[in-house]
This record gives sequence, structure tokens and C-alpha cells, in this order.
Amino acid sequence: MAVTESIAGGTPGEARAVHEGILRRQSARESSARTYARALPIVPVRARGLTIEGADGRRYLDCLSGAGTLALGHNHPVVLEAIRSVLDSGAPLSVLDLATPVKDAFVTELFRTLPPGLADRARVQFCGPAGTDAVEAALKLVRAATGRSGILAFTGAYHGMTAGALAASGGALDIQVARLPYPQDYRCPFGVGGRPGAEFAARWTESLLDDPKSGVPLPAGMILEPVQGEGGVIPAPDDWLRRMRRLTADRSIPLIADEVQTGVGRTGAFWAVDHSGITPDVMVLSKAIGGSLPLAVIVYRDDLDVWQPGAHAGTFRGNQLAMAAGTATLAYVRENALAERAALLGTRILTQLAELTHQFPCVGDVRGRGLMIGLELVDPDADPATARPAPPADHPDAAPAALAPARTPPPAAPELAAAVQRECLQRGLIVELGGRHASVVRLLPPLTISDEQATAVLDRLADAVAAAARRHQSHGPQHGPHQQRHPGPAQHTD
Repeated sequence: MAVTESIAGGTPGEARAVHEGILRRQSARESSARTYARALPIVPVRARGLTIEGADGRRYLDCLSGAGTLALGHNHPVVLEAIRSVLDSGAPLSVLDLATPVKDAFVTELFRTLPPGLADRARVQFCGPAGTDAVEAALKLVRAATGRSGILAFTGAYHGMTAGALAASGGALDIQVARLPYPQDYRCPFGVGGRPGAEFAARWTESLLDDPKSGVPLPAGMILEPVQGEGGVIPAPDDWLRRMRRLTADRSIPLIADEVQTGVGRTGAFWAVDHSGITPDVMVLSKAIGGSLPLAVIVYRDDLDVWQPGAHAGTFRGNQLAMAAGTATLAYVRENALAERAALLGTRILTQLAELTHQFPCVGDVRGRGLMIGLELVDPDADPATARPAPPADHPDAAPAALAPARTPPPAAPELAAAVQRECLQRGLIVELGGRHASVVRLLPPLTISDEQATAVLDRLADAVAAAARRHQSHGPQHGPHQQRHPGPAQHTD
């Protein structure tokens, strides 16, 4: 799991001193807003595929993958070759929005992957370097095209860290966007889960749009994630997505699909909307489309293209290295059927992880789609009063018998999730936390992960859960309010 020799040929003690010195200087000089560095005190110096090597000589299996950016893992040969090709060609590295052969190849490959019904009539806008920049562009676009200003978004959403994107995210501090319930099984807002819960969520949305006294005027657009990532790895039911598509289409409301984290094969389809067969009006794309380098675009229906020249711009729209790396990544995922492999391997991983819910009461739920996977940690020993049990059947607030929930989930356990993350790191496994209370351990391995590596990841994760559960039992349950390590949106890199 760990190597003892120094990466620079020095002694282990010298390597450790270099490692600790870099971490001390980072703590002294970098912003308090840093997040990953707090929970993952490592100093990466080399990486290939799933593996990272730190300055102290230790090696790790990386299931964070740059928060989903590295579809092919670290330093994949086809990505490196694409970057070297541009560097060796003498091509300009930054070209604003000028046409280049590198950009032309990227757009051609990107359009080849788009959902049916969009590719033939699509326009693309290159944005700033991060997904949040593309979200801002999408919101500007639909407002310009419709002449309306309101936006519909969903509880638990995460769309970025700039002002407009934050306003549409679940952690918004000011009400600028109408919020809708996002369907989920484990913590269904209606207490029923499954198909009935999704139906209630859809009916609420329909009522809000059609009730002239709802207080929500006809909006400029609806933005959603086909799988909520930072919200806790919550896949949207396909039938519900199709319902949202019909509701918005019937009312001439542009539907924006945020595929920043779910795209490029991550969920077992090239784009997560492909599972449901819907065609959004706008797609927000970043992370994996740049092949590890900063790149963000929106792709949208041509009839929405009402912008005047200069209506949306950005100095770093023309990142030639990212376009070349992105073209190589998109083509490699498509040609090697990595989305299909992610679907098969993801199903296997979910099946094996589901065993943890039987072995450890603190593993409340295992969920995900493809290689976007989460385990929700709960406190099964918490004071029952904190679990908000369902009311008795004869209580006026009780759900009808046919819809009564089978059980009320125990409260989230962010401290336990953080303990699992620490135990994973000690075992050479990098994982991220997410969810409403930072209580969901998240796996985002590269699509190139082998069966043997997947087995190693599962073994280390199961061992970490067992160790954290033993400590939890020996120290007794943690009561009181459950605090996050840091605000949910700050866990995201866009």
C-alpha cells in the first residue's frame, strides 16, 4: 500500500520532511476557503491512471479523480499525446474565440456524442474555464431567449460557486430562484420514496407552474442535474426526468441539463440524460470534456441563439491544449465503449457495497449510477427523538396506509463519514464526502479502472468502514446537531 523509499532518492525521513514542509507552507499561505487539502493532507508529485504518489513516497488509489474531471485517470497516454502534439506543432495556445483546426476537431467530436435531436441543430458557446462559468452562460442564454428572468432549480442542487450558479444551488443564502423537490428514495421529502415520491414531486412542479397564485411567474428556464453529485449521489428517476421534459416543453420553458459531473460516460451512458432518452434544450458541460484541463461549454438548440456579438465572452475561451485533450478523451471513451463498461462495473460495485448495509447499521444507504457512487453514513444509535419518526396511523399528519414509509432513516452522521474518509486515506484510498450533511462517502474512479483495481478499492473501503464503525461503537453514539466539515457547495471545484 505504501512505499518507504523517497521519491527523490533520499531517505524516508527526508521525504517526510519535504512532505510536511510543503503542507505547513500551504496552511500558512493559502486561503481558508481551501477544502480538499484539509481532509486529504497529501502532496501529489506523480500520478498515472488510478494511482497517485505523494511527496512522502506513499501511493494512493484515487477515487476522487479531480472531482470527476479525470475520465481516463491521471496522465492517460492518449491525453498526453494530444497535448504534446499541439505543443510540438507551434499552434497558438490561447485563441479567444477564433476558429482553429484544434477547435474544429473538438466541436466535431463533441457533436458526435450529443443526444439525438440536439446534435443536428446545436450551437456551442465556449465559456470561461470552469463549470460554474458555463452555468452562468446557460442562465443568461435562456433569459435572453425568453425575455423572462425566473429560474426553477431543485433542492440539493449544486451548480457552481459564482453568484448566479450559487443562487440555483441548494446552499443559496438568498431567494433568487424558485426551489422544487428533487425525488429521492432514502430521504424522500414526502416520506414515501420510490415511484409515489417522484409522482408527488412532479405534481408539485406542475401545480407551481399552472397555479396563477403560486407566486412563481412563468420562468426563463429549469436547471437540473440528472444525478445530483454534491447533493449526495442521487440519481433522478428516468420517468420523472421524462415528466420534467414534458412539463417544460408544453409550457415553452427551456430545460437546462447540468452534465458537468455526470457527462462523458460517468453514469453508464455518454450523457446522463441518455438513460431517460430526453433531449434538453441546453446542456452545461465541463470537467471531463477538457481531458484534465480547464474547459467549459454550453450546447443548445439553435432557436435559442439570440445573443448579439459579445453578449457572452471570456479571455480563456480558447484553451487549445484543453480542446485537444478533450477531443482525445471524448473519442477514447466513445471508441472503447467506456460508458457501457462503467454501467456494468458500477452495477457490480453497487451490488457488493450493498452488503455493507447488512453488515454495518451505520451504512444507511448505497446508491448511484455507473461509476458515480455514494454510501450514506448514519447514526443508528442516535436519540430516537432526532430521527423524526413517522406519525401514528390515526394521526392527522400520517400518510395514507398505502403510502406509509417502511422506515424513517436515522439521522446523518457526518463525523462518522469523516472518520471513514480518514480510515480510507490511511489505507491508501482517496474518497470524497458530499451530501446534505457531508455524510455521503463518494466514489468517482476513472472509467479506466480495472476489475482488479475495483476489487482493491472495495476491500479498502470495506475495511475503513469496519474500522470507523468499531470506533463509533466503542466511543458511543454522538448526539446533538450534526455539523458539516465545511459548507456543501465548497466541496466542489467549480
